[in-house]
Amino acid sequence: MEDIIVNKVANSGLINIDLEDYYPKGKRVQIDIKSQLFQELILREKDFRDWIQSHDWSQYKDAYVAVFCSADAIVPVWAYMLITAQLEPLAKRIVFGDLETLEAELYKEIVDNLDVSEFEDKRLIIKGCGNLPVPRAAFLMLTNKLRPIAKSIMYGEACSTVPIYKSVN
Repeated sequence: MEDIIVNKVANSGLINIDLEDYYPKGKRVQIDIKSQLFQELILREKDFRDWIQSHDWSQYKDAYVAVFCSADAIVPVWAYMLITAQLEPLAKRIVFGDLETLEAELYKEIVDNLDVSEFEDKRLIIKGCGNLPVPRAAFLMLTNKLRPIAKSIMYGEACSTVPIYKSVN
């Protein structure tokens, strides 16, 4: 008699959710305006406007762009608005903040628009490790959205999960 290999995970009724499956494809770029400040402290309007006019904005076509200032300086809001006005016709998305903020904003939109009806009363595993920079915030957002409808939520891989939530019903 042959030994039959049984895939217990496949037969368990567990549903795997991998946030990497929703990762938006496209180039990520950040614009740190620190280098456009006089002595990395002060924004001079004329110099800044000159930079806006001479900068090659075409490099941001179809990119996800994060705009911020890493210097401890007071930057007027209109400076970010000028950059956004240049990027808007080119970029896929523009956010105020660094690349981590950008990823969190992208995933907020993804999770907000995610149809979770197929996960109602199901046992879910939210996959942890991966190769793409899925922000930690995305895991919180997804847990927040799934908790009211899921039978249980676990984190990790099917062979090694961490229990997160279990319905009392």
